[in-house]
Parts: sequence; structure tokens; C-alpha cells
Amino acid sequence: MSDTSPSPTGRTRNTALTCLAVAAGMLGLAYASVPLYNLFCTVTGFGGTPMLASGPASKVLDRTLTIRFDANVAPNLSWRFTPETPAIKVKVGETQTITYKIQNTGYAPATAMATFNVLPEMAGGHFMKLECFCFQENTLKAGETMEAAVVFYIDPAIADDPNMADAHDITLSYTYFPSKNGKTLEASANQ
Repeated sequence: MSDTSPSPTGRTRNTALTCLAVAAGMLGLAYASVPLYNLFCTVTGFGGTPMLASGPASKVLDRTLTIRFDANVAPNLSWRFTPETPAIKVKVGETQTITYKIQNTGYAPATAMATFNVLPEMAGGHFMKLECFCFQENTLKAGETMEAAVVFYIDPAIADDPNMADAHDITLSYTYFPSKNGKTLEASANQ
């Protein structure tokens, strides 16, 4: 009878190669997890991520919702950021445009980018944006002011979502963060 089991050196090599492959796979997954999660949220509206729409809704319903607009600025950014109105009532499927005013109140030019989310989180998949200033880097000189708009509608499919049957209010929340090269500095520090 011949022994067909690998030698101790061969077993050690196989174990080392398996460990190396597992470590490389875990490292690759770690690098891919943030972009994959962002893609998942964008496609599904998970976590309150509004959806991007290519055109207006196909119909307008009689159901009316109150849309609230929240504007925030990171503590290390000398900007003032406000919506033209804190809330509006809209019919489901009706296209609306809201303008925000952004002002650099600091003494030097500053570059920043807005991130966003929708509350309740389940409404994210029904909040359809046609145009948005989010994830666009803006540089404002000291004292400079600009206006930016978001064009949106609430998807009529919300009427068929049992989780949203009792929803009367949706909040669109933006936060401006200092940015560089198309990334918020907070996001860059966490990578």
C-alpha cells in the first residue's frame, strides 16, 4: 500500500496558499463594499437614498404629502445653507422645484459638496429626483452666494406600498461637507 497523503511541507504550503487567498479575498471585498453598498442604495432607495428619475411621473394622484426640507452644514465649514421654504404640500406624482441658497460666510474660498437622505427611510425608494445639486463640488469665494435647485416628484407607486400607507410627511435632508477632488473630506478620512 502506498501513502498518497501530501507531505508535511505540501500541507503547510497548501494551508499558506489557502490563507493567502482568503486574506486577498477579504481585502478585495473590503475595498468593494462601500461602492457596492452605495450602488445598492442608489438602485433600491435603501437607507433613505432618493432615486434618480429620467422623466416626470406618468400620473398625478389626489394623495397629498407634506415635503419638508432640511439643510445642514458640517461644523468645520463656514457656510450658510437654507431652503427657500421649509415645507410644501405636493400631490403624489407632481413635479416640484425647490431652490436652496448657499453662502460662504468665511474669510477664504471654500469647496464643499452636499450629501442627502430621505426620512422616513422607506420613502427613499419613492422620492424621485430629476435634478439635484448633491454630489457636485461647489467652490464659493468669501462672501459669495449661489442658488441651487432640486427637481423631484413622489413616485405614484407609493400608493401601493403598505409601509407608506400612513405616511403624511417626508423630509429631504442635505448636509454640506468640505470636499476635495469630488469627495467629502469626512468620507476621504474614513477610507
